[in-house]
Amino acid sequence: MSVLISFAGLPCVGKSTIARALSVRTGAVYLRIDEIEAAIWALDPDRDIGPESYYIAAALAVSNLGLGHTTIIDCVNPWDKTRQIFGDAAKRADARLLGVEIHCSDPVQHQSRVERREMDVPSRTKPDWQKIVSRDYSPWTNADLTIDTARVDVTKAVAEIVAQL
Repeated sequence: MSVLISFAGLPCVGKSTIARALSVRTGAVYLRIDEIEAAIWALDPDRDIGPESYYIAAALAVSNLGLGHTTIIDCVNPWDKTRQIFGDAAKRADARLLGVEIHCSDPVQHQSRVERREMDVPSRTKPDWQKIVSRDYSPWTNADLTIDTARVDVTKAVAEIVAQL
């Protein structure tokens, strides 16, 4: 059975680093919301995307899950409403959903990551620490797995997720 691995977490907690490493380790398809949004903004820089990029990622996930590919969604995924988009996608594809919330319990370490971040997606601006800490984000209370990157490195995080697969 294919699995949709849906990540959630604030910017700069390590989601993309872990998701990419997980994709390399497992061969899972990797879908990143930042890439989808960058492509949309390249065509229309003033566009307000809203949840559109999440629906696009969900549709791509359903296609890949239908082919039997485990698929990773890498995004902030801040609310139950956005998480449900991916839950519904897994159901449409008759796939299992694995919800993974990534957080960094050490605010000094988290802020340092924000300040050191290198932008790897065209047209994206570097995140601002104050905007991150004041962002509307609801913890994922029923995530299948919660990983604290202040305590767990990438290798161990990937191993924990693989163990859940």
